[in-house]
Amino acid sequence: MRRTICWMGTALLLAACAAQPVKPPAPESYTAETTYAKLAARYPFIRIASRTVPPSVRAVTDVTYVRRRHGDLRHDLKLDLYLPAAAGTAPRAAIVFVHGGGWRAGVRANFAPMAIRMAERGYVAATISYRLSPEAPYPAAIHDAKAAVRWVRAHAPDYGIDPGRIAIAGGSAGGQIAALTGVTNGESRFDPDRGNVASDVQAIVNIDGLSDFTSEEARKYEDDPAKQPSSAGAWFGGRYAEKAALWRDASPLYHVKAGTPPMLFIVSAQRRFSLGRDEMTERLRALGVPNRVVPVPDTPHSFWLFDPWLAPTVEAADAFLKEVIPPRTDSPGLPPAA
Repeated sequence: MRRTICWMGTALLLAACAAQPVKPPAPESYTAETTYAKLAARYPFIRIASRTVPPSVRAVTDVTYVRRRHGDLRHDLKLDLYLPAAAGTAPRAAIVFVHGGGWRAGVRANFAPMAIRMAERGYVAATISYRLSPEAPYPAAIHDAKAAVRWVRAHAPDYGIDPGRIAIAGGSAGGQIAALTGVTNGESRFDPDRGNVASDVQAIVNIDGLSDFTSEEARKYEDDPAKQPSSAGAWFGGRYAEKAALWRDASPLYHVKAGTPPMLFIVSAQRRFSLGRDEMTERLRALGVPNRVVPVPDTPHSFWLFDPWLAPTVEAADAFLKEVIPPRTDSPGLPPAA
């Protein structure tokens, strides 16, 4: 994508135009620290949620879950695991976290605080990196999220995970990615690398992420002509008028079907970030798919990065997952992770 800058000489009525590349944002442009700088004046009581790993949690970091090619270069995509330090008597549910950042920024450390707190409650939590839009357009991020689920399932015996109880969660753009990853269970075109059953999830947690890119209200923000390009436009490689099929294809709303995993929506007070949710819950209800909407009142977008809002977010996710993917009574116990 290029930006054109023009200088008009009024006397000569000549214009000289130079095209300059638009530099994409760095992944670190969306972190808890950069977001705190924007929110602290309005919400002086908030604090960045801690990433300190307590003694009750064990961290396994910088694990390569899939290798991708970017031109002539190899990109090893990484994840960090957080799991209870104490040995369990039965396999645990796992949850894969997908960070936000407008599909073109963000880091997996953004979900470390929530992953740690879920591990304290007995889950094995993975925070993942994935290919952002400056590296690879839609649907590369979906392929990566499914690859992460496959890795977690393949390594279930190593970390005491129940392979039949894997959830995917995300916030903002990561919420949309997580939702689309889950609602496309069994759709092989979204899972070109290996068998799609291995990448199926049993529950979805969408935290303030879009369910529909195509609605008029969503396009007001996501297809704003003043943004060259918008975050969504950069991911899809074009505006809605140019890439309407992709904008629809990436909308979780249009993939809801019988057998869609149970879904939890945790939402801020900023309606624009979860547009399409009402229509999606209607479809889920009509199909008998368990779903719940939990608002976190008086919150900005990205609320899950901060205390005191992380606690109710964790509580909502834990309560829902315990309900929809409870421990299996027929599961044998597993030895502690090595």
